[in-house]
Amino acid sequence: MGFAASMSSPPPPLQLSSSSSSSSSSWSKSALFSVTPVSFSPPTGKNAQYRKRLVVLSKRVSPLEEGMRIRRERELQKTVKFRKRPPLRRGRVSPRLPVPDDIPKPPYLGSNELPDISSEHQIHDSEGIVKMRAACELAARVLDNAGKLVRPSVTTNEIDKAVHQMIIDAGAYPSPLGYGGFPKSVCTSVNECMCHGIPDSRQLQDGDIINIDVTVYLNGYHGDTSKTFLCGNVNDALKRLVKVTEECLERGIALCKDGASFKKIGKRISEHAEKYGYGVVERFVGHGVGTVFHSEPLILHNRNDRPGIMVEGETFTIEPILTIGSTECITWPDNWTTLTADGSPAAQFEHTILITRTGAEILTKC
Repeated sequence: MGFAASMSSPPPPLQLSSSSSSSSSSWSKSALFSVTPVSFSPPTGKNAQYRKRLVVLSKRVSPLEEGMRIRRERELQKTVKFRKRPPLRRGRVSPRLPVPDDIPKPPYLGSNELPDISSEHQIHDSEGIVKMRAACELAARVLDNAGKLVRPSVTTNEIDKAVHQMIIDAGAYPSPLGYGGFPKSVCTSVNECMCHGIPDSRQLQDGDIINIDVTVYLNGYHGDTSKTFLCGNVNDALKRLVKVTEECLERGIALCKDGASFKKIGKRISEHAEKYGYGVVERFVGHGVGTVFHSEPLILHNRNDRPGIMVEGETFTIEPILTIGSTECITWPDNWTTLTADGSPAAQFEHTILITRTGAEILTKC
């Protein structure tokens, strides 16, 4: 996510996106409420007096209706699937780390205002693809090394320092640092933190899960990736949440190719998450990435009717967040740290991908 784009005014759960075309209303009338006559063969012989033509009106259910039904079923479940941990508390946030003057900086620095999401899809020529691969490979390598630091008693601030140093040693800039005023070089989201956690003095505890979200700016291009790591002895319920979240990302990527519909990503992710009773967070979405940190297309991870198709040479992120409990969220006064409203655990995985003629290349691999 490296700052998952946020739906600033999120639509009501599982409703048509505000960007849906006007044809959506006619679709809902013709498909959602259509009725079809179904004939049954009447009995024969001495039961012939019952010969009547039976007509049953059947209602076709849309994917959005089905999603709403599944959500209601999840909300009615009363079983506790995880051991409640002490709530996350803010630790001390250390000062912003310096970046050498000779390292190129992204254009959004110098302002604490959150940049607008660019409306342009980022489609690259051969030179741009080479630079995207380099930025994404670096981000993947940094994330892999950061994950090796995860253990009980380590602070998220120590992880931030290590990530910062790795990035500037490679001649790159840590994209989160200064983005909309964000004070650190990486996002570290622990347990019930959905995303955008600010590294601080809190020590990781045995049994925690932590998402580390790395984005680097190298030679004018951003590479963006994240992964949820296990800290010490993590219980089976959390292990399964983490595993299924990664599987959701993999399934979303698997259907990507030139000409494929973006909305299929959310459908595939939702279907897999619901098999295990998990919720899919709707507020935070994937996004185009390249010379600009965040751009169209916005990638919804839940069922949706958002229009648009993928184009060869295009790069964007897919970054689903799954929860054991509520998908609603609250944000701390720092305006970044976002937690599940009910304190239930959340997990996230993210890759930057390149659309090809026949599929998708995962760029954030090392």
